[in-house]
Amino acid sequence: MSDRHQLADSDPRAQGSHVEPGGSVEEKAPRRRRGRRIALIVLLVVVLLTGGGALAGGLYYRSVDKSIERVDAFEGVPEESRPQVEAKGAMNIMILGSDSRDPESTGGSRSDTIILAHLPKDRSSAQLISIPRDTWTAIPKSKDGRGGRDAKINAAYAWGGVPLMVQTVEKFSGVRVDNVAMVDFAGFKEIIDALGGVEIDVEKGFTTKYSLIGTRTFEKGRQTMDGAAALDYARERHAFPDGDFARIRHQQQVIKAILDKAASGGVMTNPAKLNSFVRATSDSVAVDKSLSLVDLAMEMRGLRGGNLTFFTCPVKGTGRVGSESVVFPDPARSKTLFDAVRRDSVPEILAISGK
Repeated sequence: MSDRHQLADSDPRAQGSHVEPGGSVEEKAPRRRRGRRIALIVLLVVVLLTGGGALAGGLYYRSVDKSIERVDAFEGVPEESRPQVEAKGAMNIMILGSDSRDPESTGGSRSDTIILAHLPKDRSSAQLISIPRDTWTAIPKSKDGRGGRDAKINAAYAWGGVPLMVQTVEKFSGVRVDNVAMVDFAGFKEIIDALGGVEIDVEKGFTTKYSLIGTRTFEKGRQTMDGAAALDYARERHAFPDGDFARIRHQQQVIKAILDKAASGGVMTNPAKLNSFVRATSDSVAVDKSLSLVDLAMEMRGLRGGNLTFFTCPVKGTGRVGSESVVFPDPARSKTLFDAVRRDSVPEILAISGK
């Protein structure tokens, strides 16, 4: 796995230092790395909403699939410690996100967003479960001997890259991770502008101090946002009493808005537009070695935005462990949720999440 897929060892989260949510060490992300994350948003739109036909319709897309950069997400992950498959045919994809251009952040190499996406056997829907990045949990020991203790869940990425993140999420959830993808939320700007803006229902009015333009005020209610505004909206946490949980909700809103706009904006039904969209981003996608995007698109040809459900892993609340601000998971409710995911019981998953 290349160095740009690893977190720097100097990341304070890896050293056990206190870092409030959103903080890290300054580092500029390479242009190509940003492009790769941007392209994954396109990938999610294409896979979830094209209906498979356009992507599966020619050798060109097969060649694109073969040329996509791959990461060895499961290198050194001991098979004997992994959860067993209980529902054959279902798929669980771990999506790791960061925001390399967040003006409030000082680092581009970290895992700020962790989503476990469950695709049922019939591929008629998808459930995306966000795991708060500050969730306090057991981190397995990496092949290099790092970890092996309780910490914030995203410390696993700093200590052992994607493979240790796979082990940690599997240990935390009891769900086997079949595939891995990565995304930089800074890439939303380019994608949203390409779509001509998105519709967002703002839950309450607020002003963010961390905008690229200095400050930006959002009014309550439904409104059209361009890429820069939507990115500022998705980043904000200080204006809300529940902090990072509000940011998770807003990220989910923006993802859903991108998918809805892509489905209704003619991109996915126009082969020429879709082809241009894929050409512009295909060389920047990075996924694990076994994931075939074309095959997945074919399997999910019946999925639409209305069948996509977002929610957050159950938690008891927030608190402190030593000098660190953490999120405490709710073991009982989480177990019930992830048991339903393992068994591919979509009605139970939706019932637990209140959707």
